[in-house]
Amino acid sequence: MRSMDIKDNGPKPNVFDIETATVENGAYRHVAWTGKHLQVTLMSIEPGDSIGLEVHKGTDQFLRIDQGKGVAKMGPTKDDLTETEVSDGWSIQVPEGTWHDVENTGDEPLRLYAIYAPTHHAQGIVQETAEQAEEDEEAGRDEPPSWVEEVDEKGEETA
Repeated sequence: MRSMDIKDNGPKPNVFDIETATVENGAYRHVAWTGKHLQVTLMSIEPGDSIGLEVHKGTDQFLRIDQGKGVAKMGPTKDDLTETEVSDGWSIQVPEGTWHDVENTGDEPLRLYAIYAPTHHAQGIVQETAEQAEEDEEAGRDEPPSWVEEVDEKGEETA
């Protein structure tokens, strides 16, 4: 199945070849599946670009590189980051509240997938560029669906 054929069917069972879909994905971010407690997104970062330095409150993140090479940057503050070289097959685990970025240092697109727990983005959203992703976030178009299970800082479900 080509990544462009993937439709986010919400909290229903879903099966697809994630490695093929990740390598074929050309969009900056393509939300492939949204559940009540986690979400799968495919990402493509162009040479010299990065995901962008960010921090998520209340969301853990798992990333896996399926093509290319780069540098993972993580730390307790945006000015205190540890850098690790990553490439095909590497995974990156980002605990909530950790500043992080992944930069493409290669000469081909860096293709990876990210799993957010809990859900972090709008169901099924496809953002071709980082600029579009930023615009969607600022305009409120990149919010998780209302049916996801939200948790508070203590890990308890909210109403």
